[in-house]
Amino acid sequence: MKKQILLLVLLCLGIWSFSQDDTSTDQTKKTELKFNVFNFIVLNSLDGTAEFLINEESSFGVSLFVNLGDTDDIDFIRNFSITPYYRQFFSRRYAQGFFVEGFGMIVNREDNFFDDLGESEEDETTAALGVAVGGKFLTRGGFIAEIFLGVGRTLSSSDNFEGFVSRGGINLGYRF
Repeated sequence: MKKQILLLVLLCLGIWSFSQDDTSTDQTKKTELKFNVFNFIVLNSLDGTAEFLINEESSFGVSLFVNLGDTDDIDFIRNFSITPYYRQFFSRRYAQGFFVEGFGMIVNREDNFFDDLGESEEDETTAALGVAVGGKFLTRGGFIAEIFLGVGRTLSSSDNFEGFVSRGGINLGYRF
């Protein structure tokens, strides 16, 4: 199911991206596609992002996270999440440099815990709100490197899950 959802999202993003006008100045390039290499290497997960520039100071986007790894080796893991966000940039350059981000997250996660009956596993899907900070760097050719880190609070949480989520990584991508 995860692979089918990921394939559908990537197909839609690919079709949408090829329908954009090809222009050469930074101010007219309004779309970015990025891949979180940190999450791929460290967490064995796919984490892709599409970001759309509103103006020189702000943007909005959505990230899709799908875990590909085994969850037995760590205590808590996110299986799947979709994260819409809004960013405000604090730089003289067009939609790059230092930024502050507000995000929402729908997250599915699981936890292995011990109770009176022995080891148990619980699965939960919940929503969270949070903030992140980071920096975006852009070459003249449109290549993007980005680093960011943030934390959020879940809106509902069971006794076995902590009430927070994290967001972060190193994204590489392209602005077109």
